[in-house]
Amino acid sequence: MIIETVLSAAVDLASPTTPPAEVDTEGLANFLRGFFGPLFLVIVSVVAIFFLFTREITRFVQFIILAIGIGVIFYVPNIIEAIARALAGALGIK
Repeated sequence: MIIETVLSAAVDLASPTTPPAEVDTEGLANFLRGFFGPLFLVIVSVVAIFFLFTREITRFVQFIILAIGIGVIFYVPNIIEAIARALAGALGIK
């Protein structure tokens, strides 16, 4: 009786299960955007104020352009996928 139960449990555990058809990462992406968004803005603000107070206008402009580029990459929906598809198409990879 106990052996039958153990064997049936072992067979159930050993049988292959089907993986989920598609992994949903939208919730994770939203969480990461919500967590790192304010942190990103604080860091950008502090560095920008530092460059303005030290009167390094050239570095300030370079930093703002870089910050805008990073913000666009991380906060525009599906931009990373679009960039990856464009790069793959330019390299001839399908």
